[in-house]
Amino acid sequence: MLRKSTKAAVVGIAAAALAGGAIAVPAQAASDTRPGTAGHRATQRAMDAAVKAGVPGITAQVRDRHGVWRASSGVGDLKSGAPRGKNDKFRVGSITKTFVATVLLQMEAEGRLSLDDTVEDHLPGLVRGNGNDGGKITVRQLLGHTSGLFDYLTDADYSRTYLRGDGFLKHRYDTLPPEKHVKVALSHKPLFEPGDKFSYSNTNYILAGLIVEKVGGRTYEAEVRDRIIKPLGLKNTTNPGNSVHLPRPSSRGYAKLFDAAPDRVDDITDMNGSQGWADGDIISTAGDLTRFYGALLGGKVLPPKQLKAMKTMGVPGTPDKTYGLGLQRFETSCGTTLWGHGGGMVGWLSMAVTTEDGRHRLSFNLNGDWDASSMRKIVDAEYCGS
Repeated sequence: MLRKSTKAAVVGIAAAALAGGAIAVPAQAASDTRPGTAGHRATQRAMDAAVKAGVPGITAQVRDRHGVWRASSGVGDLKSGAPRGKNDKFRVGSITKTFVATVLLQMEAEGRLSLDDTVEDHLPGLVRGNGNDGGKITVRQLLGHTSGLFDYLTDADYSRTYLRGDGFLKHRYDTLPPEKHVKVALSHKPLFEPGDKFSYSNTNYILAGLIVEKVGGRTYEAEVRDRIIKPLGLKNTTNPGNSVHLPRPSSRGYAKLFDAAPDRVDDITDMNGSQGWADGDIISTAGDLTRFYGALLGGKVLPPKQLKAMKTMGVPGTPDKTYGLGLQRFETSCGTTLWGHGGGMVGWLSMAVTTEDGRHRLSFNLNGDWDASSMRKIVDAEYCGS
């Protein structure tokens, strides 16, 4: 989750840079130098170039046939100059959506719900008003962003209050229940009839999280923990709840909150985790993300039927063919197909991708939210050597 322009860039690994000037920080680099890591030199160069262009710092991990490569570049703290850590924990943003979709697909495999169930079936009376009708929206449409529901993050009042400028600085510690996000979305008419088109909306995954809780009879966080985090040994992955702090080791996160002051950079590290919830609250590391996506695409998390559904892209008859159910498909400049998800939070940009067999994985995080263009370059460097 992030303001509209940034979020759109993160989701599609857009090549266009976000507005804002560069920050003068040293291009400190640190990476493993053991045998087998020579193939990642282009990736390190791309990370260093992003730092030179103004990103405060980057942490990354690759898992491939040579083993594990950990790297970092730039700084984790602009005030002290401390380097970015190779094992940093960070807010993964919309990468959370893959976790949520995985839980619901596991529940489907267990016969506890159907992807063709409606929102009304599980959350009666919640999605109504202004032409919105939960009886017409299915779980599948929530997970694939074809529900037509308005994205609450793009509401002008919400953005001014919780994402931008003085509003964010004043309200960053507020606890926001998921129902508030739904209420904001339902104050708008739907964008289109359910199933007709694709439109990325964080509202979909707020509702998906609520359905997880209704079907499971306990919190969404507990379901993610017991179904994914513990079985896969993701020891550095957590849901923050209402906590405002990042667990250590971690770096500071930075944002350009003021359009009228594009060179101003604010430390936004501390914020209430409830402001993300099931659409973007998870905290993790590059290492845990490579482990998760490797297991997922390697068939160790979902049965074949559910994994196939997750990888079924787009709306029939429409040009969009890049988003399945909580999973994105990317094409590199050299034609390599990758699967994964991008994520953005105020102050953070993240990416986690893998080849289809789950054997060549890359995850990384930027602790600044204004240069989405560097993300594509880092991905291309790893998989294309350029």
